Amino acid sequence: MRLNLRCHPLTPVSVVQDISLTYEWRAHGSLWMRYDAEVPPRDLELPEPTDPKRADQLWETTCFELFLQEVGANRYCEFNFSPSRCWAAYQFSAYRDGMRNLQLPKSPDIILESSDSHVAMEVTLGLPDIWGNAALNASFSAVVAEHGGPKSYWALSHPPGKPDFHHKDCFTHQLKAAGNL
Repeated sequence: MRLNLRCHPLTPVSVVQDISLTYEWRAHGSLWMRYDAEVPPRDLELPEPTDPKRADQLWETTCFELFLQEVGANRYCEFNFSPSRCWAAYQFSAYRDGMRNLQLPKSPDIILESSDSHVAMEVTLGLPDIWGNAALNASFSAVVAEHGGPKSYWALSHPPGKPDFHHKDCFTHQLKAAGNL
């Protein structure tokens, strides 16, 4: 499935033309995602590539994100994927409350591609059973840091006010359980 992200109106950006996302469930309940950004890589603040590892505060520069929430539940999880190949996974008991690291079956596979006018990142994420075996509300998002400039915040939907990917109004996409496909 292909989805288009929208820039938050309070954070206009001059260098990004478009960000889209394609996803599909793969074998063993893993979720494959491809974020495509129409922007010359030289215009972005991209972290240096490193060995894949868990890291915090990835949203301080360009990164791509996924939020999942069980239908009808308060708890949700957040995943951050950096072009550096670092990643983060957190679980919350309610809106911005009870944050703790979420253990994954294995580290996400992150691959960055680029051309003169395009940046793409593919992520294959193995979800813990508790998140992969239920119908979910999803929010796909991105933080884009311009080289030497401002940040813009991209999502399927934005709540009123400042950017807030944790807000319930962002969880607008219905993601079927991997086992129901």
